[in-house]
Amino acid sequence: MPTTEALTFSLSDILARHGRDILPTYVAAQQVTRAPQLLSREELERQCALILDQLQSGRTYDPSAASYDPLRQTLASISRTRAVQGFTPAETATFVFSLKEVLLPYLEQALADDPQELAHQLFALNRLLDAFGLLTFETYVEGREALIREQSQAILELSTPVVQLWEGILVLPIIGSIDTARTQQIMENLLNRIVETGSSIVIVDITGVPAVDTAVAKHLLQTVSAARLVGAETVIVGISAHVAQTLVHLGVELSEVITRTGLAKGLEYALERTGQMIVRIPNARERE
Repeated sequence: MPTTEALTFSLSDILARHGRDILPTYVAAQQVTRAPQLLSREELERQCALILDQLQSGRTYDPSAASYDPLRQTLASISRTRAVQGFTPAETATFVFSLKEVLLPYLEQALADDPQELAHQLFALNRLLDAFGLLTFETYVEGREALIREQSQAILELSTPVVQLWEGILVLPIIGSIDTARTQQIMENLLNRIVETGSSIVIVDITGVPAVDTAVAKHLLQTVSAARLVGAETVIVGISAHVAQTLVHLGVELSEVITRTGLAKGLEYALERTGQMIVRIPNARERE
């Protein structure tokens, strides 16, 4: 069988001669995916026309050729965009693989008198499109992973709000499990807010933490130590009786950490430490 470099690139001539007929067939082949629903007709036609034009310009069956740089860039861009638009990996790869069925009749017609050459051309075409299909799939996966990382980061930031509850007093409600990555996010958000507000007391409310074990306790102690380094005292509230028993059973030492039963008690302690107090003002009826 001739090498890829030795084959005459018949596809280029076919695309140049029958491009206008191939384009609508290529667009129609996308009906098996959700492309018609997720893209406008004009955008889908534009993408298909661009792929055919850059495939024709490649003029070789070698997918690594420099002449295919524009095509590789286009496929990578389309794949990353489709990862965000909601296409599946299979739908994204089908954008390339569907070309096999679209181009087959034209290649068979052009080489009907030379079955051996047809076989060589089909083999080379399959290898070419397989390479570009794999590129499309890999780029899609990279795009999805990047999107997931961005979403995870956004969720972490939303799930670890640091609220200024009073002058000089911050509260950090923690809901859900705590792991190393989330601890890092918590500390970063907390330290930034301490510096921004000049707060001296931080109330960490762990009422929403489903389970506290040695790992979680370690993360909490890291948070307390980090806050202390920037001049803030930390009060941990929301430790239930069950959690307290678990910590004692595990031998976790929290004797150097200020704890209170709930947020109200924690606020009471924080106000006392900052020299503030809440004064109840009688209402109009009580003043009569």
